[in-house]
Amino acid sequence: MAGKERGGTALETGAQALTGQLGKTIQRLRKAYNLSLSDLAEQSGVAKSIISQIERNETNPTLATVWRLSQALDMSVERVLASSDDAPFLEKLSRADTPILVSEDGLCRLSIIGWIKTVEWLQYYDFRAEPGGELDSEGHQRGSVECLSVLSGTLEVEVAGEVETVKEGETLRYRCDRRHVIRNRSGAPAHAVMVCLLKAAVLD
Repeated sequence: MAGKERGGTALETGAQALTGQLGKTIQRLRKAYNLSLSDLAEQSGVAKSIISQIERNETNPTLATVWRLSQALDMSVERVLASSDDAPFLEKLSRADTPILVSEDGLCRLSIIGWIKTVEWLQYYDFRAEPGGELDSEGHQRGSVECLSVLSGTLEVEVAGEVETVKEGETLRYRCDRRHVIRNRSGAPAHAVMVCLLKAAVLD
C-alpha cells in the first residue's frame, strides 16, 4: 500500500470491509466514462499505479482513496462499496445521478441509462435531438450493432454513406462499428431510445 493517508488507522480498518468486487467496479466506471488510468489519476489525485493495483485487487485501499475515486467517477462511496451479491438488488438513479453527454453542436443529448456492469457489451441511452441537431459518432468495436427506437419525432441515420429515415414507432438496427450520424432534419424535437450491442466483447 502507498504512503498512509490522514486518519490512517480508522480508515484502514474500515477498508478491510471492501470485497474483491471493488477493483472491477472502479474499472467499469472508469471505462464507462472513457477514462484512461492517467485521466482518472489526474481527476482524483490518486496515483496511477495505485489505481492500477486497486483494479487488479492487489491492494486494500483506504476509504479516503475510495472517496477520491468515487468523487472523480460521480458515484457515492456507498454505491462503490455496495457489492454484496446476497443483498436484494434494487437500484434507483435520480435525474442528477444520470450522466449526460452532449453533441458538439449542443442540440443532441444522450442520457446514459444503461447499467454500469454491462457497459463493456451492452449500452443504452435516452436520446433527444432538437431541430437541426446532429450526433456524429466514430465506429465502435468490430461487429457492434446499434438499435434506435424513435418514441416521438423523426430522425435520419447515415451509416457508411447510406441514409435511412426513422419515424415515431419505428426501430432501425445498423452496424455501428463504422462512422454513423444521427440527425434531426425536422422542425420538431425528436426523442428515441438507443441500444448498442458490443458484440465483439461477447464473442472474442
